[in-house]
Amino acid sequence: MKKFKGIELYLLDMDGTIYLENELIPGAREFIGTLIEKKKQYVFLTNNSSVNKNNYLNKLKGLGIPCGEENIFSSGMATGIFLSKHRKNARVYLVGTKALEEELLAYGVRLVQDDPEIVLVGFDRELNYQKLENACFFLDQGAEFLATNADYLYPLPNGRFLPDCASICWMLTKATGKEPFFIGKPNRYMIDLLREKNGLSPRQVAIIGDRLYTDIACGKNAGIVAALVLSGETKKEDLSVSPHRPDFVFSSVKQIIEEI
Repeated sequence: MKKFKGIELYLLDMDGTIYLENELIPGAREFIGTLIEKKKQYVFLTNNSSVNKNNYLNKLKGLGIPCGEENIFSSGMATGIFLSKHRKNARVYLVGTKALEEELLAYGVRLVQDDPEIVLVGFDRELNYQKLENACFFLDQGAEFLATNADYLYPLPNGRFLPDCASICWMLTKATGKEPFFIGKPNRYMIDLLREKNGLSPRQVAIIGDRLYTDIACGKNAGIVAALVLSGETKKEDLSVSPHRPDFVFSSVKQIIEEI
């Protein structure tokens, strides 16, 4: 029996699942082709908030992956929705990239440099010490601490990694004693928005990703099928010590093709 029988919507992590930096993971293009052939919906569900929707569209198209605006949903986009719905007109100080700034402004988020009500941290590849100093001051003054995603590492080719959003947050937590509220994975918020938008039950949705503590934890939190691929951050030996248990484990998305 096919492992993904009854699944209508596939939520796909990107970094470490579909590609590593600018290199497609072998079989990724064929995997997407199979989803299209089987008339399955798919959304690239990424925690990477360092770039925006247009960056992703251009990157995926450049890699030969069929993708439209309806196929992209990032933690940056989810954060824009969250702030516009639940923190409307709040003053927000951003520790993030220019691309994330553009994304948030498109949702009407009010970004400020002084006297914020919220300090928001993203995966900031333009980080400097002044941003950290400002964030610490504002958090000490009572600002709420929000973050786009809980990833500690960003995977690169050849087994290399960069510090991601949660690593930046860890520095601020150590300096201020304040813990962030993460809007992206493993929070189920992104999945619930997409599931409700498409009118699907949890048993009709699956998430596929390379991180146990974000992708798999998010799927479990949302009550959907969660499949781990070993093409990114997680290694096979990590499974024995992790509290997050995937429903299925594959070497890469290439191995999933025959299960759809």
